[in-house]
Amino acid sequence: IPDSGHKYYLQFTTEDYKTGENAGSCLATVLYPKKKTPPVVNIKCTETKDQKKIQEEDNRLYQKLRHRTKPIIANNIPDSYGNIKPALEPVWALAVAGSSYIMWEKSTENVGYSMAQVKSAKQWIRKDDFIEFDFTVLLHEIPTQEIISCHMRLIWLPGHPLNVKYFCDSENQGLEDGSGMESGSATGMLHERGENF
Repeated sequence: IPDSGHKYYLQFTTEDYKTGENAGSCLATVLYPKKKTPPVVNIKCTETKDQKKIQEEDNRLYQKLRHRTKPIIANNIPDSYGNIKPALEPVWALAVAGSSYIMWEKSTENVGYSMAQVKSAKQWIRKDDFIEFDFTVLLHEIPTQEIISCHMRLIWLPGHPLNVKYFCDSENQGLEDGSGMESGSATGMLHERGENF
């Protein structure tokens, strides 16, 4: 589009992050503006997974994290062998969901990201119903192969959008808000087998 940037038309399928099951198909248009701003995306998806089942999975994940008296503190998820302890899978799922906002905002037409590892995670015990974590995540930048460290504060309650604020070491800027505008699922993240949309 003259003076605006390049526009792409995409058709793709999604899969459940945890089970690998087909979660639906989507049509999207993506405009990468000439100026350095996040892409402008219009997307319509047909979901094959039952919304009630997604809500139940979110609630199971939420219950595992919410009713703790001792906060979760963890490092190196997955470990150096690629393993994730079952007790830390909910922490990993939240980190993937939150880091997707960072990857979305930092991606350009020529540079993309995938999450390599949760370097550290710390849960904050709150008096309200929300779940809050601080994460340090390592993002793999493609095609440069650089590893970028980002600090992320994530707040979540099922049925509400994730609230994500972050700062990446490669930037000399203040805390950025990567929060979602739409309600999302922490367990039903799409996974593109090593590539990011």
